[in-house]
Amino acid sequence: MSQSVSIKNVVKLYGDFRAVDNVSLDIRKGEFFTLLGPSGCGKTTLLRMIAGFNTIEDGEISFDGKRINEIPANKRDIGMVFQNYAVFPHMTVGENVGYGLKARGIRKADRSPKVKQALEQVQILDLMDRMPNALSGGQQQRVALARAFVIEPSILLMDEPLSNLDAKLRVQMRDMIRKLQTALGITTIYVTHDQEEALAISDRIAVMKNGHVMQVGRPDEIYRKPENLFVANFIGNSNQFEGTIDEITAGNTGTLKLNAGITVGVPLRESYKGAVTVAIRPEYLKFDESGIPAVIRHSTFLGDFVLYELELADGQMIFVNEYGNMGALREVGTHVHLSFVPEYVSVYKETGEVISC
Repeated sequence: MSQSVSIKNVVKLYGDFRAVDNVSLDIRKGEFFTLLGPSGCGKTTLLRMIAGFNTIEDGEISFDGKRINEIPANKRDIGMVFQNYAVFPHMTVGENVGYGLKARGIRKADRSPKVKQALEQVQILDLMDRMPNALSGGQQQRVALARAFVIEPSILLMDEPLSNLDAKLRVQMRDMIRKLQTALGITTIYVTHDQEEALAISDRIAVMKNGHVMQVGRPDEIYRKPENLFVANFIGNSNQFEGTIDEITAGNTGTLKLNAGITVGVPLRESYKGAVTVAIRPEYLKFDESGIPAVIRHSTFLGDFVLYELELADGQMIFVNEYGNMGALREVGTHVHLSFVPEYVSVYKETGEVISC
C-alpha cells in the first residue's frame, strides 16, 4: 500500500556546505511528485536521504507519520530506479526482475507469475530469457522499472531514469512510467533536470535551487504563475522587461510602465511602488496595431506555431510564439507592435519575489 512522505526541515551537510538546507515538503499518498532543478541544486541528495543512502543531519522524514531517519534503506519498503539502470549483467531479464522478490523470501512458484506480469506491463515479456548485454538502453531501463514495480513498494524513487535515452525514446518511456504509476497508485518521487519531462508527468513539482525549494505546485501553476524570477527563468522561456509601478488604484491595481514603451494596469497581491521586472511567456505576447514597438529579426517555423525573434528599441532581443496564422511568415525587418493580457504576466520586486496576482 502506498504511503505519504513528510519532510520537515531536513538538512544535509558536507563539511560546511549545506547540500540540502532546511527543506520541508509534504508528498501525498499515490502522488507523482517531481524534484526539479539544475545540477547541484540538491534534488538527488534529498532523494537519497529519503531512500536511506544519505544521512540526515537535522530535521525529520516520515512515511505515513512514522519517522524513518534511523531505519536502514533495506527496511524502508521502497523501490528505486537509477540513472544507470543498475541491471545485473550475470542474470537474465526474468532473474533481474525477480531478484527483489527472491530477496524478500517469496517462493519461486509465486515469483514467476509476478515477474511475467511486471514484464508484460513494461512490454518486454518476450525478452524474459535474454541477458542484459543483448538489450538496448531502452530495454534495460524497462527491466529496471519492472524490477522496481514488481515488489509493490510503498514508495517508488526515480533518479534521472531517462537521461541516458534518446529524445524520442524518452518521450515514450515517460508516458509509460506515468501510465504505470497511475494504474498502480504507488507514491512516486522523481528527480529530473528536464523541465518538459517534469511538466508532462507530474502531479506536483518542487523546483529546487542551491539546496532550497523555490516553489511547489501543479505543473500549470509552476509554468503560468512562477513565484520568483528563478522559477520564471528556469521553467520554459520567458521574456523579461524592466519597468516601474508608480501608482496604485482601487483593488490593488498597479500602473505598470515598461521601459520598452507601454503603460498598463496589472492586478497586484500587495500595494507596491518602485522598480519591477516583468516576465512574459512567448505565447502571451501578441502582434497588435499598438503597444511595444519591435522589429522582426528571425523566424522559425515549428509546425503548429512560428517562433519569432524580435529586437526592441534598446537592442534587447525577445521571442514571440504565433499560433493560428499559418499563412506567409512575417518578413524579417518588419516593424511591428506587441501587446499582452495583463493577467498573463508575472511582476517581480527587486528581490525577485512575485507581486502580481
